[in-house]
Amino acid sequence: MVFLAVLFSVVLMNGCSTEKTPVDCSDLYKAGQKLSGIYSINPAGGFPVWVYCDMISGGKDEDNGGWTVIQRRMDGSVNFYRPWNQYKRGFGIVESEYWLGLENMYQLTSKRKYMLRVDLEDFTGRKGFAQYSSFSVGPEIDGYKLLVSGFSNGGAGDSLTHHNGMKFTTFDKDQDVRDVNCAKMFLGAFWYKACHEANPNGVYLWGEEATQYGIGNVWYTWKNNFFVGMKSISMKIKRVS
Repeated sequence: MVFLAVLFSVVLMNGCSTEKTPVDCSDLYKAGQKLSGIYSINPAGGFPVWVYCDMISGGKDEDNGGWTVIQRRMDGSVNFYRPWNQYKRGFGIVESEYWLGLENMYQLTSKRKYMLRVDLEDFTGRKGFAQYSSFSVGPEIDGYKLLVSGFSNGGAGDSLTHHNGMKFTTFDKDQDVRDVNCAKMFLGAFWYKACHEANPNGVYLWGEEATQYGIGNVWYTWKNNFFVGMKSISMKIKRVS
């Protein structure tokens, strides 16, 4: 129902309406939309993109609602071992697993301040999260460099600060600081250093695989283990006032 309503508004905008597309899910939340689901946003002021908006995460008044999901894994239905141009523009299925796109992330975070929340669930049903008060992605000319800080613990631990200041690496564009390509070594794509404590775009392992070091969708500080893949991982950002 939400999807159809938003689709109708986009049709109007592309026709005779002058209604402005929301920049992100924070705009939708402030406009009174409280139901999580698929919406159209316009990060760059050009062509709208579809995203999943989480309108309920967070236990504090200043934290709940208005989260724009930039990455989501939940069932292994989408292959995340992809080349640079696909990570740049985005891919996947918004209803399930997708990557919003590095260029969209840059357009969002270059003009406004955002916080980041990473939600995790394992195959036993245990949940945790990590939150960061500042998150941004640089322009392509700088390798879509990650800047993240202000960690607060929701039980998952901090696996992302290790990657702060790193450029994004895919199997066909090596920008990490190791002498081999970390994306090829760990079958993913991320802001690798040499190589990772977080590999959310790695192989969907369906739990633990003791013979495969670090290739899964790992968040090391939650399990203190590089062999356990998560049932679900989602990365979401929200505008900071």
